[in-house]
Amino acid sequence: MFGLFKRKSEKEKLLDLYNKKKEQAFHLSKTNRKESDKLEKEANDILIKVDEIEKNS
Repeated sequence: MFGLFKRKSEKEKLLDLYNKKKEQAFHLSKTNRKESDKLEKEANDILIKVDEIEKNS
């Protein structure tokens, strides 16, 4: 309840986006492998950004 108005950090936003991309890639892997690979690459790029944020912290 008290965390209701708490803002997400950039790291948390990127991790949410990463999870969404991975889930979309998983669902597309059954029908469209090329799009799935594209989403996996985008998710990997997001994870690299998260690592950079952790290193700078």
